[in-house]
Amino acid sequence: MRDTMRKKLPIGIQTFREIREDGYYYVDKTGFAGDLIEHGKYYFLSRPRRFGKSLFLDTLKELFEGNEPLFRGLFVHDTWDWSITYPVIRLNFSDGVLKSRHELNGIIAEKLRRYQEWFDVKVESISNAGYFAELIRMVCMKFGQRVVVLVDEYDKPILDNIESADIAAEMREGLRDVYSVLKGADAYIKFAFLAGVSKFSKVSIFSGLNNLQDITIDKRYSAICGYTDKDVDTVFAAELEGLDREQIRRWYNGYNWTGESVYNPFDLLLLFSNREFRPWWFETGTPTFLIKYLHENGFFTPDLAGLRSSMTLLSAFDVDNIAPEALLFQTGYLTIKRVDEPILGQWVYTLGYPNKEVEVSLNSAFLGGYSAEERSSFEARLRLLDILKANDLPAMKKLFHSFFSSIPYDWYRKNELAGYEGYYASIFYSYFAALGLEIMVEDPTSHGRIDMTVRFNGHIYLFEFKVVEMIPEGRALEQIKTKKYADKYRQYNEPIHLIGVEFSRVSRNIVGFELENVVQ
Repeated sequence: MRDTMRKKLPIGIQTFREIREDGYYYVDKTGFAGDLIEHGKYYFLSRPRRFGKSLFLDTLKELFEGNEPLFRGLFVHDTWDWSITYPVIRLNFSDGVLKSRHELNGIIAEKLRRYQEWFDVKVESISNAGYFAELIRMVCMKFGQRVVVLVDEYDKPILDNIESADIAAEMREGLRDVYSVLKGADAYIKFAFLAGVSKFSKVSIFSGLNNLQDITIDKRYSAICGYTDKDVDTVFAAELEGLDREQIRRWYNGYNWTGESVYNPFDLLLLFSNREFRPWWFETGTPTFLIKYLHENGFFTPDLAGLRSSMTLLSAFDVDNIAPEALLFQTGYLTIKRVDEPILGQWVYTLGYPNKEVEVSLNSAFLGGYSAEERSSFEARLRLLDILKANDLPAMKKLFHSFFSSIPYDWYRKNELAGYEGYYASIFYSYFAALGLEIMVEDPTSHGRIDMTVRFNGHIYLFEFKVVEMIPEGRALEQIKTKKYADKYRQYNEPIHLIGVEFSRVSRNIVGFELENVVQ
């Protein structure tokens, strides 16, 4: 059913009661809540920032507390037993930045004391873990109902200190002491749900809590947070007038956890409010640590468009063990595009950009990570667009030569991988990707793989990259011609341009830039 009446946009609102009582748009997620409660007890969910995790936990809170009027007209209303209510303990670590184990212990103690006062029980234990366990037991005994435990942003104290391994490890230990209580308190717990951005291993942070069900990539719950295409076309139908529906889909849809794809809510709400296509979600948190990490580890940026991984690698996130795949996936800069099972029980996950917003913004940020001045980098991208529109390929050589020259020597000195083919190819790729152009990397043909193919403005550009010592050798263009890479694209009846680019390992810049146009 299409909702054609305009309502208030719940931008930044994470309180279920406020949304329901004050006339905001609401995408009904209560069906997921009811299903989880019916079929299990302990759950874990990882989703990127600003995806609605806090709102979902608040929905669970209101449901267990039996606030029936808030759920009228929603999916769960007619199947829930409103005659029973449960005491809820909700720990939220989203507020502020904690810089030491001492601060963390103090915040946890304060949160637990507040619940002691709220439920009017007397807890004697000194340690946080003991206090938490005793609080759960005493609340259950007082109210005659088992307790619901909800933990929001369970990992934030660790992530806030991820660049300082020692402090991050201390935070992890402090949180583990508290979370480990849940298994021992099983008899007094009705339901537990922990949510955050990252997926730390169960061994490192959920010590002994081996019955925690991870629903992060369970296809049944892929849309538990975020808006689906159907939601956009029904709930937000009144907001679509004057906006290109296909452009909305292309720029903002595509986050996927093996099921139905979703939009980031923050993106769409800001789009509907401002009526402008901008990287709303990306702009809320510059991924400084991510960019620094990728640069320091020599990540090959063309892999971002199609990175294959195992579940082990996607889950390899800890203070002293962060796989690039896990970091990119869990923070939302890559998403699952395809799942294969080539051998029984051996799953292969192909990752890629969720949408154009992330592709353009992440590559722009990556270019900025080379320590080149941001203004010159931005102007260079605009210049590249003008060059492609004019098909002025000799000017392209000057543009990239200038950019490589602008990278400080100190950057090269600190990055051992600088000077290898993948480094130079990454810069070329990120420049084109930052413009949102149609790009294919390692494009297969019957004779081999093209390093990079770009289609734009009725033209096709085939790039091959080589690294030489000091002087150009002509091998890059020769490979394109010898292996007949252009044959694959003759069917489009568009001008094809062969571009062989050679970089000097000594001068760290372009020394060869050969061009040849294919005669159809």
